[in-house]
Amino acid sequence: MTASDPLRDLGVRMTSHGGELRVWSHAATSMELAIFDDRDPSWAVRTVTMTRDAHDVWTGRSRSLVPGRSYAIRVGGPEGPNHAFDPKRLLLDPYARGLVRVDGPGSGWRSTFVDDAFDWGGVQKPRVPLDHAVIYEAHVRGFSKRNPAIPAELRGSYAGLAHESSIAYLKSLGVTTVELLPVQAFVSEQRLVKQGLTNYWGYNTLGFFAPHAAYASRAAQAQGSDAVLREFKGMVRLLHEAGLEVILDVVYNHTAEEGPEGPVYSFRGIDNASYYRQDAHGHYVDTTGCGNAVYFGKDAPIRLVLDSMRYWAEEVQIDGFRLDLAATLGRGEHGDFERDHPLLRGMLDDPILSTTKIIAEPWDVGYGGWQTGNFARGFVEWNDRYRDRMRDFWLGDIRRERETGSAGSGIGRFATRLAGSSNTFSLERGPLAGLNFITAHDGFTMADLVAYDTKHNLGNGEDNRDGTSNNNSFNHGVEGDTTDETILATRRKAIRNLLGTLLLSAGVPMLTAGDEYGRSQRGNNNAYCHDSELTWLDWEREEWQQDLEDVTRTILRLRHENPALRPVRFGRFGEETPSASRMEWFNAEGVTMSEEDWNSPAERTLQYVAASTPEVEQANRVLLVVHAHEEAGEITLATAAGATAYTKLWDSADERPGRAETAHSPGDVVSIEPTSMQLYRAD
Repeated sequence: MTASDPLRDLGVRMTSHGGELRVWSHAATSMELAIFDDRDPSWAVRTVTMTRDAHDVWTGRSRSLVPGRSYAIRVGGPEGPNHAFDPKRLLLDPYARGLVRVDGPGSGWRSTFVDDAFDWGGVQKPRVPLDHAVIYEAHVRGFSKRNPAIPAELRGSYAGLAHESSIAYLKSLGVTTVELLPVQAFVSEQRLVKQGLTNYWGYNTLGFFAPHAAYASRAAQAQGSDAVLREFKGMVRLLHEAGLEVILDVVYNHTAEEGPEGPVYSFRGIDNASYYRQDAHGHYVDTTGCGNAVYFGKDAPIRLVLDSMRYWAEEVQIDGFRLDLAATLGRGEHGDFERDHPLLRGMLDDPILSTTKIIAEPWDVGYGGWQTGNFARGFVEWNDRYRDRMRDFWLGDIRRERETGSAGSGIGRFATRLAGSSNTFSLERGPLAGLNFITAHDGFTMADLVAYDTKHNLGNGEDNRDGTSNNNSFNHGVEGDTTDETILATRRKAIRNLLGTLLLSAGVPMLTAGDEYGRSQRGNNNAYCHDSELTWLDWEREEWQQDLEDVTRTILRLRHENPALRPVRFGRFGEETPSASRMEWFNAEGVTMSEEDWNSPAERTLQYVAASTPEVEQANRVLLVVHAHEEAGEITLATAAGATAYTKLWDSADERPGRAETAHSPGDVVSIEPTSMQLYRAD
């Protein structure tokens, strides 16, 4: 950003002339800055007429505009189907770094001028290499709300997530990167408010620069926006001190202003025609399913997003971003997705953002909205093909085999996903272009995947219409709770298989908070509107849950210790590719897989040998055995090139880790339990 940049320094800042506010609007014909009493944010003590420059930037200055003050703008402009100007309405500054809610007379939202000074104490970003990253998707409130080891006044807050007990748990589990569900300021949709519900997940952004104040401790909230921001930065600093990264799930594709009849907080009143995608009649072209879609065919909305991301990455030291409905961010002037759209390209070319982890949810609900595999090199993409195949392999196929005697598909597509989804991501991008997940905040938890055939969302107030009906789940014979120990044991093993698959696959794994110990939402696969014990983590574990947590911890340790499981590149046949893993594939008899083996629905046993070709770490080789039949089997351990011995490290048939490691030789015949996996180190 240079002094000649016409859109520089948008928002509020101190100058030698006092506080200065700069706001962009092309269609506006007038703009005023309203400054409020420092004790009563409903009382405007000064109004300043703002002036427009040749680049549609409106500027207002006042010595009354100082840190701690609340302020708003009033914007006038033409009438017409594409506009929504009202010079009497108070609007938020799109760049405000603090927001405050005003109740009673003059109710509404105000921007606040935040003093953002903070002592980082020399703490640096951990910068975890992508091949070492294990992402843990968590909710700020839900993570610590029920943790008795945290003082009551900090539970469910930024400070609660940064508490020493929270950090100790995350470190002991073995994750490297905490991805937080939306923490940019948001509000609940009007429909939810009328129903007495709340938007718990936070995908309804009010301000792209302000942390959500309700997640700060009560003490920080009482002190105002400055204290809220300090608590947020303090959380980041403490997590960084522990070597943990922080990624934000960010919602730039739409705003909290909903559809055309929705509330007017900011963009709609500032320049509706420039910020939202519309047709000539003023009808919104919504590719998000949330009432509006931000229009990235103009420079100002693109600049807004890049400035927001730079602010969080530089000033708040955030390590990366998960872009919600990222296909909308790549829709240009004519509405088509563009791989090299200026906004997407801007993220990759920016000297600050290019050093962060940028994760795309590569779809939206518009025309041509499914774009998995089509983002440029530099993005990591949520791999929904991985999710669907792995669920189907361990759950849907098993159900079909029970019902029909045939699983319906073989092991080939499973192996492709296990090895990094080379049929989805290009050779140039490699396996780390894919973020592997089996569950996320949206959908069944892992425990519910193995316990419910259908969604149970009546508590959401939409007659069970909301949430996907395509879950690829399997209840193993009984819907929901049961006392049948055989079914319960089978479900627990299914969870271990899903966890083992996720955490031992090539690519970047994402673990949903609570899956490590079998958290349930009682079959609700769309719990976005429940801020309650249904969605909060329970810190009192049953014995089987503690066992499962220990299994997760063990698998994560094994992933860390075996670089062959973490290739950076795809290998090329007949070539030695640095930081790729040489892969060999064998059937149950220890014979190289044939074309028939790959495609036969009857062939659901596989031996996968991966040998690293290291650039940094020591050479390493592993053998993963997958057996996806509900009958026990025997495996002749493969004779792989260079392998003289195998040491078994983990078996998903075991309820808990801790059995002594056992040694075998190539050619040995070993038993394997029904629907289970075994991991060996090859020496």
